[in-house]
Amino acid sequence: MPERSEVTLPDGVRLHVETSGPADAPVTVILLHGWCLDRRIWHRQLEALGDVRMVAYDARGHGRSSSTVLESATLPQLGADLAEVIRVTAPDGPIVLAGHSLGGMTIMEYAAGHPDEFADRVAGLVLVSTTAEGHTHTRYGLPAQVASLFRYYETIGAGVLARCGTWRPHRMMTPVLRPTVRWLLFGDECDDAALTVTMSGVGRASLRSIGAFRSSIGAQQRLETLAAWHGVPTAVLVGDSDRLTPPACAESIAGAIPGAELSLLPGAGHMLMLERPRAVTKAIRDVTARAAGATRLKHGRRGPANGLGEAA
Repeated sequence: MPERSEVTLPDGVRLHVETSGPADAPVTVILLHGWCLDRRIWHRQLEALGDVRMVAYDARGHGRSSSTVLESATLPQLGADLAEVIRVTAPDGPIVLAGHSLGGMTIMEYAAGHPDEFADRVAGLVLVSTTAEGHTHTRYGLPAQVASLFRYYETIGAGVLARCGTWRPHRMMTPVLRPTVRWLLFGDECDDAALTVTMSGVGRASLRSIGAFRSSIGAQQRLETLAAWHGVPTAVLVGDSDRLTPPACAESIAGAIPGAELSLLPGAGHMLMLERPRAVTKAIRDVTARAAGATRLKHGRRGPANGLGEAA
């Protein structure tokens, strides 16, 4: 069972954190979930990687973490939150950051806001169904003109929701919302368990969280930040049927990070951790092994290379 704890941020927001795996592992993997979801979307990776030290947490205003004020529902704030989670849960040693959608964007904000910490601590990256260019490439699987109209009304709606506070009336409507969420977030295949955990995350997100983060997400532009990640083992994964962060998003990310490995998964949508769990798990394991190996070479150590049962 994971160890549950809280990280209290400088503004008083409390983040729900779950830590699992061996405490003495040479590398710590920190998992960041997407917008309107929570840490449970990583449950298949957490189950499969029991021999790796893993930290998964709910972002402010999501899951079991406490709510956020309107002014703090921004990507830069999430980047600062990640810095605090790292300081508390992994104060030393190399880390691998794995981010899905909003989680990947959070990693980019952490790198931009804390470049020295990032360079010193981050030994590997796994970027899943995310973007560095806001809504530049997002078409929702629709024709361009229809997508632009959809985004216009979505932006207006997000502004309204952002001012609706911390209540969650949509929790009672999840059966009605399931078909729309299934179409928007999943590709060719979607089992009932995957959709259920996704809907549960959506139901836990407050109206403020659903609406207020939208502006910051749409405006982010961080391709220049990625160019500084030279030498960091990086896996970039995307489904070819992703309606929110289509392949063009991943291609631009991989093109900006020297040496990044891009994986395009046929038939998959936005929820790769649930749709293609083995591919995501393998990417985390491979990057973690490379990060541990690089750390061992840097310090001239011998013996187990990565805490995963592999020799150097």
